[in-house]
Amino acid sequence: MADQVVEGSQPVDLSKHPSGIGPTLQNIVSTVNLDCKLDLKAIALQARNTEYNPKRFAAVITRIREPKTTALIFSSGKMVCTGAKSEHQSKLAARKYAQIIQKLGFPAKFKDFKIQNIVGSCDVKFPIRLEGLAYSHCAFSSYEPELFPGLIYRMKQPKIVLLIFVSGKIVLTGAKVRDETYLAFENIYPVLTEFRKNQQ
Repeated sequence: MADQVVEGSQPVDLSKHPSGIGPTLQNIVSTVNLDCKLDLKAIALQARNTEYNPKRFAAVITRIREPKTTALIFSSGKMVCTGAKSEHQSKLAARKYAQIIQKLGFPAKFKDFKIQNIVGSCDVKFPIRLEGLAYSHCAFSSYEPELFPGLIYRMKQPKIVLLIFVSGKIVLTGAKVRDETYLAFENIYPVLTEFRKNQQ
């Protein structure tokens, strides 16, 4: 137990998270190729929890409860699955959508499953001086509080975009594997502590 810090109720593995903070995965976006042409109107009429408004968007939007996700299904047979909280859940959900399409009589396969984006978040539990951070890391930062309250930090290695808020809340997006999310946070953590706001 020596190398674990308890954050909330989750023990954090310090070999992976030296800061003692492990970002929580909030949303996984994945894509899969069902490898057949689809009749979206037929799918919308037969499948439950679907909406299809071709004037607004060229895909059927469908949802399942377990794992709680949403899929965008295109007539080309391409599908995007969003909302899962882990890679495993995302794949499981994508398989379930593929099975729904198969049950409707389409020769759907399950090809080229790929995680496209992982969104994580965490809270460093201290306020951050965003002006100072933006100034000293101007090559990576854009901070325009009139437009958006967070500082946008574009990390080069790993290639992750971080939204950093005064409150100490951090959102990390753009990862293809979860370890990139963890690495990006460990890279930024010393910077955040450097620009920690002193409590009056």
